[in-house]
Amino acid sequence: MSTPAPVRRVIAPSLPERDTMTWSNCLVRGNEISLSGVTANPESTVDAPLGTYEQTVVILNKIRALVEAAGGTVENIYKLVIYVTDIKDKDEVGRARKEFFQVPYPCSTLVGVNALVFPSLTVEIDAFASLDYALRASA
Repeated sequence: MSTPAPVRRVIAPSLPERDTMTWSNCLVRGNEISLSGVTANPESTVDAPLGTYEQTVVILNKIRALVEAAGGTVENIYKLVIYVTDIKDKDEVGRARKEFFQVPYPCSTLVGVNALVFPSLTVEIDAFASLDYALRASA
Protein backbone atom coordinates (compact mmCIF):
# COMPACT_ATOMS: atom_id res chain seq x y z
CA MET A 1 0.00 0.00 0.00
CA SER A 2 1.46 3.34 -1.03
CA THR A 3 1.62 6.38 1.22
CA PRO A 4 -0.65 9.25 0.11
CA ALA A 5 1.10 12.38 -1.09
CA PRO A 6 1.09 15.14 1.52
CA VAL A 7 -1.24 18.08 0.98
CA ARG A 8 0.00 21.62 1.53
CA ARG A 9 -2.40 24.39 2.55
CA VAL A 10 -1.50 27.70 0.93
CA ILE A 11 -2.52 31.11 2.21
CA ALA A 12 -1.85 34.21 0.10
CA PRO A 13 -0.58 37.16 2.15
CA SER A 14 -3.29 39.40 0.65
CA LEU A 15 -6.04 36.85 1.44
CA PRO A 16 -5.81 35.84 5.09
CA GLU A 17 -8.04 33.00 6.21
CA ARG A 18 -10.24 33.57 9.25
CA ASP A 19 -10.18 31.19 12.20
CA THR A 20 -13.92 30.64 11.69
CA MET A 21 -13.44 29.20 8.18
CA THR A 22 -14.22 25.50 7.79
CA TRP A 23 -12.48 25.15 4.40
CA SER A 24 -9.14 25.93 2.77
CA ASN A 25 -8.93 28.42 -0.07
CA CYS A 26 -6.00 26.65 -1.71
CA LEU A 27 -4.52 23.17 -1.41
CA VAL A 28 -1.53 21.77 -3.26
CA ARG A 29 -0.99 18.04 -3.72
CA GLY A 30 2.21 17.33 -5.59
CA ASN A 31 2.10 19.81 -8.46
CA GLU A 32 -1.70 20.12 -8.56
CA ILE A 33 -3.31 23.28 -7.17
CA SER A 34 -7.02 23.26 -6.26
CA LEU A 35 -8.88 26.39 -5.22
CA SER A 36 -12.21 26.60 -3.44
CA GLY A 37 -14.88 28.74 -5.03
CA VAL A 38 -13.62 32.32 -4.99
CA THR A 39 -15.95 35.31 -4.73
CA ALA A 40 -15.70 39.08 -4.50
CA ASN A 41 -16.58 39.00 -0.81
CA PRO A 42 -19.26 41.64 -0.19
CA GLU A 43 -17.47 42.85 2.95
CA SER A 44 -14.93 44.53 0.67
CA THR A 45 -17.67 46.21 -1.39
CA VAL A 46 -19.88 47.65 1.35
CA ASP A 47 -19.83 51.17 -0.13
CA ALA A 48 -20.99 50.17 -3.60
CA PRO A 49 -22.03 46.74 -4.87
CA LEU A 50 -19.93 45.53 -7.78
CA GLY A 51 -21.36 44.37 -11.09
CA THR A 52 -20.56 40.96 -12.52
CA TYR A 53 -17.64 42.23 -14.62
CA GLU A 54 -16.06 43.96 -11.62
CA GLN A 55 -16.67 40.94 -9.38
CA THR A 56 -14.99 38.71 -11.96
CA VAL A 57 -11.93 40.98 -12.06
CA VAL A 58 -11.67 40.89 -8.24
CA ILE A 59 -12.03 37.09 -8.27
CA LEU A 60 -9.43 36.54 -10.99
CA ASN A 61 -6.95 38.68 -9.06
CA LYS A 62 -7.62 36.64 -5.89
CA ILE A 63 -7.06 33.45 -7.90
CA ARG A 64 -3.78 34.87 -9.23
CA ALA A 65 -2.66 35.67 -5.66
CA LEU A 66 -3.43 32.15 -4.45
CA VAL A 67 -1.75 30.42 -7.41
CA GLU A 68 1.32 32.64 -7.02
CA ALA A 69 1.45 31.88 -3.28
CA ALA A 70 1.46 28.19 -4.28
CA GLY A 71 4.47 28.80 -6.53
CA GLY A 72 2.71 29.16 -9.88
CA THR A 73 1.56 31.80 -12.32
CA VAL A 74 -1.63 32.57 -14.21
CA GLU A 75 -0.25 30.42 -17.05
CA ASN A 76 -0.49 27.34 -14.80
CA ILE A 77 -4.30 27.68 -14.54
CA TYR A 78 -5.83 25.10 -16.86
CA LYS A 79 -9.49 24.83 -15.75
CA LEU A 80 -12.18 27.17 -14.40
CA VAL A 81 -15.69 26.39 -13.26
CA ILE A 82 -17.72 29.61 -13.22
CA TYR A 83 -21.06 29.98 -11.47
CA VAL A 84 -23.29 32.96 -12.33
CA THR A 85 -26.66 33.91 -10.88
CA ASP A 86 -27.78 35.29 -14.25
CA ILE A 87 -26.61 33.45 -17.35
CA LYS A 88 -27.07 36.70 -19.29
CA ASP A 89 -23.91 37.92 -17.50
CA LYS A 90 -21.78 35.45 -19.48
CA ASP A 91 -20.49 38.24 -21.71
CA GLU A 92 -19.33 40.30 -18.69
CA VAL A 93 -17.50 37.27 -17.30
CA GLY A 94 -16.04 36.57 -20.75
CA ARG A 95 -14.80 40.16 -21.10
CA ALA A 96 -12.95 39.95 -17.79
CA ARG A 97 -11.49 36.53 -18.67
CA LYS A 98 -10.29 37.79 -22.06
CA GLU A 99 -8.49 40.71 -20.37
CA PHE A 100 -6.95 38.43 -17.75
CA PHE A 101 -5.87 35.37 -19.75
CA GLN A 102 -4.13 34.96 -23.10
CA VAL A 103 -4.51 32.31 -25.80
CA PRO A 104 -4.68 29.43 -25.21
CA TYR A 105 -7.35 30.10 -22.58
CA PRO A 106 -7.97 27.69 -19.72
CA CYS A 107 -10.74 25.14 -20.18
CA SER A 108 -13.94 26.48 -18.68
CA THR A 109 -17.43 25.53 -17.61
CA LEU A 110 -20.11 28.20 -17.09
CA VAL A 111 -23.07 27.25 -14.90
CA GLY A 112 -26.18 29.25 -14.06
CA VAL A 113 -27.21 28.94 -10.39
CA ASN A 114 -30.12 30.27 -8.33
CA ALA A 115 -28.02 31.98 -5.67
CA LEU A 116 -24.58 32.34 -4.10
CA VAL A 117 -23.66 32.65 -0.42
CA PHE A 118 -24.44 36.42 -0.24
CA PRO A 119 -27.25 38.11 -2.18
CA SER A 120 -24.94 40.75 -3.72
CA LEU A 121 -22.69 38.12 -5.29
CA THR A 122 -23.33 37.30 -8.93
CA VAL A 123 -20.29 35.15 -9.79
CA GLU A 124 -18.07 32.52 -8.11
CA ILE A 125 -15.13 30.71 -9.69
CA ASP A 126 -13.37 27.41 -8.90
CA ALA A 127 -9.87 27.17 -10.38
CA PHE A 128 -7.42 24.36 -11.00
CA ALA A 129 -3.75 24.75 -11.88
CA SER A 130 -0.71 22.55 -12.32
CA LEU A 131 2.90 23.48 -11.68
CA ASP A 132 3.88 20.82 -14.26
CA TYR A 133 3.06 22.95 -17.27
CA ALA A 134 2.12 26.41 -18.47
CA LEU A 135 -0.56 26.98 -21.09
CA ARG A 136 1.43 29.54 -23.08
CA ALA A 137 4.52 27.32 -23.06
CA SER A 138 2.48 24.63 -24.83
CA ALA A 139 1.17 26.93 -27.56
